[in-house]
Amino acid sequence: MEKPAGKPLFAVLAVLVVVVAAAFLVFGGRGTPGETSAEAGFARDMATHHAQAVDMSFTIRDKSESSEIRNLAFDIINTQANQRGMFLGWLQQWELTQATDLRPMAWMSGHGHGAQQPQGGAMPGMASRAELDKLGELQGTEAEVLFLQLMIRHHEGGVQMAEGLLKLSDRAEVTGMARKIVEGQSGEIDLMTKLLALRGAQPFPTILK
Repeated sequence: MEKPAGKPLFAVLAVLVVVVAAAFLVFGGRGTPGETSAEAGFARDMATHHAQAVDMSFTIRDKSESSEIRNLAFDIINTQANQRGMFLGWLQQWELTQATDLRPMAWMSGHGHGAQQPQGGAMPGMASRAELDKLGELQGTEAEVLFLQLMIRHHEGGVQMAEGLLKLSDRAEVTGMARKIVEGQSGEIDLMTKLLALRGAQPFPTILK
């Protein structure tokens, strides 16, 4: 009596299913992000965004006598410089350039998550050239107040960008970083708001929706 031929065919089909699933994970769901992907745009824009935060923190660290302000500036410099290195490392790993002809925030366009862009900046929360010059000119408490106001708005922009990425990507390393940014910068916003109150000042109007 002949043995049924169903089992070998079933085994072949099962192998094909596994191969197709693996191919989807590698080339579809987990393939390298492309030039116009949300992940690449987020990495490029956030690297630029972080660079300004680091520059402002160096400015206030070198002129403030407050240990709280200096410690905050030190934390921002270390955290955001390290994260910026990771963003640029991702782009290198994905074989994408750090610079692009795409306009900033283009990766969020058309998804219903467009971030506000105060002060005419290309990215939410970015300080203008005039604001940076003023921060460099001020001294003492006036410099601390402006730094805190600028950095709160800057952090709000970073949170907005990170939350936008979370709506567009499921790539683990990128979404993990975005969640860290939301959590970390939200906590620092609370701290900076309290430091402003101690100096008799208030944050700029929020840019968060």
